[in-house]
Amino acid sequence: MCSVPSLHFAACGFKFFLLPNIVHARLVVEPVETHTQVTEAVSRLHKMRNNVSKSVKIAVVQMNASPSPVKERLTRAENFIAQCVQNGAQLVVLPEVFNTGYEYSDKNYLQAETLDGVTVNWMKKTASHYHVHLAGSFLRREQDNIFNTMLLVSPNGQQWRYDKNYPWIWERAYFQKGTNTTIADTELGKIGFLICWDVAHPKLWQKYSGKVELMIVSSCPPKALDLALVFPSGERVINKNTGSHVQHVKRTSEKTFGEYLRRQASYLGVPVAHATSTGTFTSLIPKPRSSLAILSLLYPPLWKYKSQFDHVRMEADYYNETYIAENSGAVLQCVQPNTEGFAVSDVTLSDSPPKPKGKQPPYGIPNFIYQFDTMANIILASEYKKKKQRYFSEQASLLRNGG
Repeated sequence: MCSVPSLHFAACGFKFFLLPNIVHARLVVEPVETHTQVTEAVSRLHKMRNNVSKSVKIAVVQMNASPSPVKERLTRAENFIAQCVQNGAQLVVLPEVFNTGYEYSDKNYLQAETLDGVTVNWMKKTASHYHVHLAGSFLRREQDNIFNTMLLVSPNGQQWRYDKNYPWIWERAYFQKGTNTTIADTELGKIGFLICWDVAHPKLWQKYSGKVELMIVSSCPPKALDLALVFPSGERVINKNTGSHVQHVKRTSEKTFGEYLRRQASYLGVPVAHATSTGTFTSLIPKPRSSLAILSLLYPPLWKYKSQFDHVRMEADYYNETYIAENSGAVLQCVQPNTEGFAVSDVTLSDSPPKPKGKQPPYGIPNFIYQFDTMANIILASEYKKKKQRYFSEQASLLRNGG
């Protein structure tokens, strides 16, 4: 309990003393002084109450995103969690789809889990065992829909969840976008959630304005503007050959999960914990003909590969931006690029959600990228609807037949 100096003010011919502490003030009454002293003392009291803060130790984990069995990935995640807790962590943030890895594959429809599935049960058990708050994203099935859900579990089993609002281009082929924000009122403080491409939408940050004391972000972003398109003929089309528009976007996109993200959290006046992945992303392209037709608008020479569109693969590294930053935007601790690992740091949280500081900064990404993303989302939404119905029907048939 913090101790503070006593405050005194006068009213109605008596002097009132507010003795420590702030929360449970005790009044001592003596005769006298002025109305001005009342105003000054109350103002000092409010300032002291607003300056109360608390320290929380947070950890972020960076995992290789190459797809592998769920059981194996949960074991790897638990090894990192155990080390984080040994270093005093009270909250551990895991990357996006930490339980499966990241890939554009029809396996995503089958790997989506319900809230009573393997991953959530593991999260509850692990949070309880290590007495830690645990957060991470996974594909969640709810009736006949799939969402990319970030779940936060407390040591006593309480849960808060957030569904990714903005699927990144091809992700829309595998899950439905969410529509709400989530604020977890935990014993550590009020926490807001975002997942990956969500961070590039300032209006979404604005929804947390004045409502949270900490932001946590779970991501797994391939360097989509630094990727290579690999055709069956063996030819490779890499980013540096795809025109000035893409080169310009590449320069700004490199700040998306670093500087730009931290500026938004700083605008809110809160620290941010960001967990990403590492490794090499490699995948087929969902709905390849439509996807590459859109890309060809930016880089017309792609049309000469039209006959190979159905079998093109893309390859890229991931943005390794796993860090904990204070409310000024300064990075306190981070995980080195191209490695699995974790970082732990104490952060100072306000005792109540702070008000935004000044004008919200823009994100710095050209508008045509958002337009391209919106166009791809519209095209791929039909792919999602068609394929998830097919896979869900097959699963139901297997269950009916005892498969």
